Amino acid sequence: MSNILNVVLAILIAITVVFYFYLKTKQFRSDLPIRKKWYSSRAGVALGGLLVIFGINQIIMYHTNLTYIVCAVLILFGLFTAFNYNKRVRHYGQFVEEEYRLNKK
Repeated sequence: MSNILNVVLAILIAITVVFYFYLKTKQFRSDLPIRKKWYSSRAGVALGGLLVIFGINQIIMYHTNLTYIVCAVLILFGLFTAFNYNKRVRHYGQFVEEEYRLNKK
């Protein structure tokens, strides 16, 4: 059972890494400032998810006290990062369409 869970978590880690780099690329290619911040915030949510999933994966793989402590810090920091950037995504998301409409030529 833990092998299947480990494979699923490894796939989720790969997916979050791909999303992170995709969103960072979109951020660098965007010309509009609010849209850049929006993509950056979305990438931060993916990074927070990566930290949480990685921490859970390490807890499943290794059963030592040091692993539990380090992974607890990773998971807490990942949750804090994801929630913080999610609030930013919602805030900047209100202005993305308006900024696009105003800068359309």
